[in-house]
Amino acid sequence: MKRFMKRFSAAALSLTLALSLAACGDTQDTTGDATGDTIGDGEAVTYTIGISQFGEHASLDNCRIGFLQGLEEAGIVDGENLKVLYDNASFDPNIATQIGQTFSAEDVDLMVGIATPAAVACYAAAEDKDIPVIFTAITDPVGANLDSGNITGTSDVLPVAAQLELIRTLQPSAETIGIIYTTSEDNSLYSIGVYEDLAADYGFTIDAVGVTSQSEVTQAVDTLLSHGVDCLSNLTDNTVVGVLGAILEKTDEAGIPVYGSEVEQMKLGCVAGAGLDYVKLGIQTGQMAAKVLKGEATCEELPYETIESYDLYINSESLDAMGITVPQELADEAVDVVA
Repeated sequence: MKRFMKRFSAAALSLTLALSLAACGDTQDTTGDATGDTIGDGEAVTYTIGISQFGEHASLDNCRIGFLQGLEEAGIVDGENLKVLYDNASFDPNIATQIGQTFSAEDVDLMVGIATPAAVACYAAAEDKDIPVIFTAITDPVGANLDSGNITGTSDVLPVAAQLELIRTLQPSAETIGIIYTTSEDNSLYSIGVYEDLAADYGFTIDAVGVTSQSEVTQAVDTLLSHGVDCLSNLTDNTVVGVLGAILEKTDEAGIPVYGSEVEQMKLGCVAGAGLDYVKLGIQTGQMAAKVLKGEATCEELPYETIESYDLYINSESLDAMGITVPQELADEAVDVVA
């Protein structure tokens, strides 16, 4: 019997067995309806999933919101035919490991890891039981060794070339871009490498400062400001994004613009960005998970996907405060988050 079906009571099992024998071994068909799959006698299938989020900030929250929307679009609805176990690790890999182990002990039908450390922990906890794992908000699944086995999901790889072009358009004379990254986050290490590979093509050098915890981030900002960087470009680094407000306080005071990498960062005060919409990414991920839950495909049959598109975002108030004029062509194309 599929992992995702409810277990029958002993009496129901006996009755099913008797009917099966009477029918000379015929099996029942599995069909679906508007509220979810059903088994042959009409009993609805329910699913239990565990969602592990590495920490709580708007980007990752949007991933979770979008994920549940994607499931709902496929007829799997929280509170109807879906039970959701949710926890976040407060940006602590050790807590992420504990969350994954808890979900495994609950024998959930599927685990969801939002951000690389959460996904790695879920996969480690699920492997012995062969519980499928879906990930999202991971920049480099290959580098994190999450590209094979009973796991799949979506990558939020950044449009770095578009970001560099945007910065060059808004700051024609800029030379150095500062970036703060967490040394233990694989997604950030990957993105730093891409920035360093492409920066010279746009006339930039990259000044990157690594941190190991949130407590080091503001000191890293001070370091970059002392180096005389022309701007900062923020990654989808969970440790850094979690204290973006504190970063902006320092950079605003110094008159140094910060570029974001997804829409929520522009809403918080970053001046502009070639950015991602994590709700859309979550929806894309939820649709993949629905196929796995319904038995339409296994994780092995679904290669991981990258985000389908990005948009240009500006925060006109932040740009005005920095004295940056937006060319009309860019203003016509970009989404102003404060408009």
